[in-house]
Amino acid sequence: MYDLVIRNGRVVDGSGMPAFTADVAVKGDRIVRIGRVEQAGAREIDASGKVVAPGFIDPHTHFDAQLLWDGAAKPALSHGVTTIVSGNCSLSLAPLKAEHRMKLVGMFNQIEEMPLKAFKEGVVWDWETFPEYLARIRKGLSINVGQLVGHSVLRLWVMGEAAMERTATDAEIAEMQALLRECLDAGAIGLSTSYVDMDETLKPVPSRYADAGEVEALAAVLSEYGRILQIVPEFYDPDLTIARLDQLAEISLKYGISTTFSPLFVNADNIAAVDRVMARVDEQFARGARVWPQVQTRPIDISFSFAVPSLIFIRLPGWYNIMRFGTPEEIVAAFAGGESRERLIAEATPMMDLWSFLKLRQVASEANQQYVGKTLAEIGKLRGVTALEAMIDLSVEENLDAHFMAENMGHNEDGKVGSLLRHPRVHIGASDGGAHILSFSTYGDTGYLFGHFVRDAKLLSLEEAVKKITSDTAAIWAIPERGLIAKGLIADIVVFDPAAIDRGEEVYVQDVPGEGSRYVRDAHGVDTVIVAGGVAWSAAEGYTDDARGAIVPPAIAASAELEAA
Repeated sequence: MYDLVIRNGRVVDGSGMPAFTADVAVKGDRIVRIGRVEQAGAREIDASGKVVAPGFIDPHTHFDAQLLWDGAAKPALSHGVTTIVSGNCSLSLAPLKAEHRMKLVGMFNQIEEMPLKAFKEGVVWDWETFPEYLARIRKGLSINVGQLVGHSVLRLWVMGEAAMERTATDAEIAEMQALLRECLDAGAIGLSTSYVDMDETLKPVPSRYADAGEVEALAAVLSEYGRILQIVPEFYDPDLTIARLDQLAEISLKYGISTTFSPLFVNADNIAAVDRVMARVDEQFARGARVWPQVQTRPIDISFSFAVPSLIFIRLPGWYNIMRFGTPEEIVAAFAGGESRERLIAEATPMMDLWSFLKLRQVASEANQQYVGKTLAEIGKLRGVTALEAMIDLSVEENLDAHFMAENMGHNEDGKVGSLLRHPRVHIGASDGGAHILSFSTYGDTGYLFGHFVRDAKLLSLEEAVKKITSDTAAIWAIPERGLIAKGLIADIVVFDPAAIDRGEEVYVQDVPGEGSRYVRDAHGVDTVIVAGGVAWSAAEGYTDDARGAIVPPAIAASAELEAA
């Protein structure tokens, strides 16, 4: 008897080949038969009218902390995502000495907008080394995890405070190389670095103090293992982005490794710039380099309240500094009146088009419920003030807990975004799952891909879309035995209804340690999600205890055993 048989499904196997009708049988954690299966399974799933595809792979997340209290990375798993890559943007939770913990927490808070209280209430700091961290998150893991090593934490471990002040010496670089080898031996999927991020003091993160020689020395270690390098370039400037792209291409050619950069957005005013970036990507691939730009599926929506700092104000120093460093009482006082209010209004007035466009998303008081769903321009008109003044006044009235939303700020040109997603040298990713939890919901990007770009806009075929987020991603990141529905491979499988798959509306929930909240989206049209042969989530049962998540790729010892076999 098979452990699991999925019957009568439309198999989209991840290769890009046309879909076909078949049964899929699973024994243990492996797919053992595809075709007509006569023998019964201990568990059977009727997939009539549904698609049977490989589990989706999300290559750009920040679930590093959430995995410590939630091994399913909820709600990503319910959206069909069976493998995540965390530790992007130069930040990982290991290797990390005890004396640097709060420094890293500050960087996560600033860059990824992760609440400080979630770290305080949800994290038991019982590791320092990378192997110790992997052992920690393996406990209760329901989803597969590819864990990057953050360049910033490598520098902190080796250089201490000097990591945030200067370039490294040759001896320090050699020590970083040895530390990176230890991480790769334990199962790290690659290295991440950043050329743009700032820490909690608004100074460059440690990785930005590295020179080209340091990055190349670490790339040489990645070459020994065939692992990937991920970077965040100066994405706001196409010339700088192309310069970083060229740097990655030379590293890829010299060391024979894959590289990837994110994000790459399409806005109405940067289409020509994106075309320039993609033209250079094509040129570098023609030379034999592997430089994969990551493109997200969803439009850019940003929510915020003044209770926590928001990156939407990063270009307004007066606003951002009071949000970043002020107490709630100081923020309310600055908003309430006098010279401070006047200065803030003067600084933000040139961006009045943005404030007018914002919608009031939620409030606590009954008096202001009448304004929910209206734009600030509409609310300002009703109140006899400007949109900017309406935002300030509502925030004071709600004790900073008025929530605003900027919808469709960019990446919403369907034709251009769709053509990018189809591009053979574009890597679908950049979801940021686990981060920015009060700014936008990073869940449901895969549902949006199928619901919007495949079913509604018809800009990609079903087979193309599945391939993009399964076998393509597995190949780029060198994840073995996953990404395809094929005999002998690990049974990471998602069963979904192609006529219904989508992302739900954003929902505000309180499920973060420290009584924290976040925005999430429910999955629509996903029937069953299987990880290594075990049902991890189903629409009927929700999350289960049958999942068998793993660290991918396997550590060196496991890889050697696989090659010998």
